[in-house]
Amino acid sequence: MTKKALTRLGVSPQVVKRAAIAMYEAEINVVIHANGGTAEAEIFPDHIRICVLDNGPGIPDVDLAMQEGWSTAPDTAREMGFGAGMGLPNIKKNADEMSIDTRIGEGTKITIIIRF
Repeated sequence: MTKKALTRLGVSPQVVKRAAIAMYEAEINVVIHANGGTAEAEIFPDHIRICVLDNGPGIPDVDLAMQEGWSTAPDTAREMGFGAGMGLPNIKKNADEMSIDTRIGEGTKITIIIRF
């Protein structure tokens, strides 16, 4: 739905693609690592803000989690082709700004800003 809204607003296909990739990667992280969560996208005249909040275990070492190839995904996720350790790096690569607020035992909030 966000992809269609951005396209209707005349946002460039490159920006739409970046937003879609970032949102997808964040959503997959929720599915793999948490018991649930929410995703919200707000479109402003010059940017989109995506907030993904989960109720997972939290990220013990964000710097380590940001390294390409590092993953704590279970074997069940890896067997389906997920958990390659590229989710957070791909979000960062496609975002103009990215922040991670995580609390062990409580969950993680990822905020992504992509400018048009």
